[in-house]
Amino acid sequence: MAMPRFEIVERDEAGKVTTSYLASGGARVDARVDVINASPNPTGVGVGDATATPTTALLLTVLQESTGRLATILFAHRLGTALEPECKQYRLAADVLNDTAMVLDCLSPAFPKPVRVGVLSASSVLRSLCGVCAGSAKASLSAHFARRGNLGEVNAKDSSQETVISLLGMLAGSIVISHMTSPLATWTALLLLLSLHLATNYAAVRAVSMHNLNRQRANIVFSNLFQHGQTLSPTAVSQRERVFERDGVLRWSDDEIVGYCKIGVSLQQLLVCMGGAQRNKRTGSLQLPDGPDQGPSVSELLDTFANEAYILWAGEEVTLIVLKEGCKPIDQLKAWAHALLLAKRARGKRKDALSPSKDCRSGAGLRRSLEHVTAVFGEHVGVLREQGWDLDVAVLETRAGTRACVDVGNRVV
Repeated sequence: MAMPRFEIVERDEAGKVTTSYLASGGARVDARVDVINASPNPTGVGVGDATATPTTALLLTVLQESTGRLATILFAHRLGTALEPECKQYRLAADVLNDTAMVLDCLSPAFPKPVRVGVLSASSVLRSLCGVCAGSAKASLSAHFARRGNLGEVNAKDSSQETVISLLGMLAGSIVISHMTSPLATWTALLLLLSLHLATNYAAVRAVSMHNLNRQRANIVFSNLFQHGQTLSPTAVSQRERVFERDGVLRWSDDEIVGYCKIGVSLQQLLVCMGGAQRNKRTGSLQLPDGPDQGPSVSELLDTFANEAYILWAGEEVTLIVLKEGCKPIDQLKAWAHALLLAKRARGKRKDALSPSKDCRSGAGLRRSLEHVTAVFGEHVGVLREQGWDLDVAVLETRAGTRACVDVGNRVV
């Protein structure tokens, strides 16, 4: 009896045909089976494509992991120093990066395959940057909350709290996903939950009152000190503090940007910015001009700050601070306060006691502002400590800085 011809078709969960088997028989079943698409072409990228080979999926995974790890190395090298001073900023930035990576993962199936590879790689990079930011910021914040030296206890409780939240999140997600019946509902729920996540984390970061003076908090404290003679507490400063602030900005108490400052720069950079200094390509030495384009000369600048642990030069657009060897955190704060006061005087917009003379950037102007800052510091350092500020921690440098040793006439200044 002749056996009827039959066909077997295999489909994946999406309903796509993966493999077909055809057989025909006369007096018996033919032992030969034709397999259609038994060796699929490597046209997929390993995500959501049943025709993709395991090799393609493996290569995609390797690409994602490689780009993510390279981004981790470069990011830590470039901004590693800034993670502790700006821990609140980078803690919230970690959430933004993670949520953006999640959105890119969800959007990736909508892109063509070549573009999809780039989207998934970008998602991996963002997730790696999130790991660096979150880990470093978490360590800094844990040290802040461990007031009694109980850092291990704080970390243990934080880990258990994360476990409970993750468990509740999975249970809530199981309930929510059962009601997602369309892409519109899925995207609506996703965006609402991500917005809620960022909003709650933003409120949590704003509620933290740090007790060290980074650049932004130093601007708030010292500008109020110079303008109103008030010494603000960490709680009062946290209410006025921005989560995201421009790097190196000098901002007055009325939120006016009065200038920009770079602290911890090399003496070479300062000399070049003073104008006219040229580098010898052979020896690498700098040849100074007869006189600077603006402001005091080099000798006058060194003489003005001979008894200080820093050297400050104020240009038209930016103020540069060179830190000397042995510079302490309190000296860095004094240098930043000096730059803030000098920038405010250079603006010359307000007609009050802080209104400057036209030569505020000259040698005489530098000496007058230095005397003012020294007097204010001598009077209010004790008050700042009583308010709860930790002046023994240096968190002003957001990049690896240098220290200068100046020898003038066999005398180190």
